[in-house]
Amino acid sequence: MGGLCNKITGWMKRVILVAFLMACMSGCAMEGEEEAKLRDLEFTVVPAEEQPQALLDVIEEKKTSPFQISYTLGEDLFLAVGYGEQQTGGYSICVNSLYETDNHIVVDTTLMGPGSEEKVIDSITYPYIVIKMELIDKDVDFR
Repeated sequence: MGGLCNKITGWMKRVILVAFLMACMSGCAMEGEEEAKLRDLEFTVVPAEEQPQALLDVIEEKKTSPFQISYTLGEDLFLAVGYGEQQTGGYSICVNSLYETDNHIVVDTTLMGPGSEEKVIDSITYPYIVIKMELIDKDVDFR
């Protein structure tokens, strides 16, 4: 009878191991899945002279390192993305996408370097962009 118990125990161990591995794999797959886009969001890029002073103050404090800021003012949501210290000028920032999902506002930006033919200033710059959109009460997912 002891042999039968050992076989059951060994079999049970394998079942538990397989169940554990399946749970881990399904959990990892769910973690990597992206939420479905509900709709693209309208936005405007806000020039420095039109940015709220409180937001400008925070940007000034954080500009030497990459940053991501969401700032609410009235019915407007401002999203600021900075790429930290760069050794030259000539950088621009592209908004690849800005959309809403069930749980988030997703903003995806890319820092574009100066072209090889472009004349650039040879001094340190701090490229950043500020986007203004309607206020939506959801967390922001910066990408």
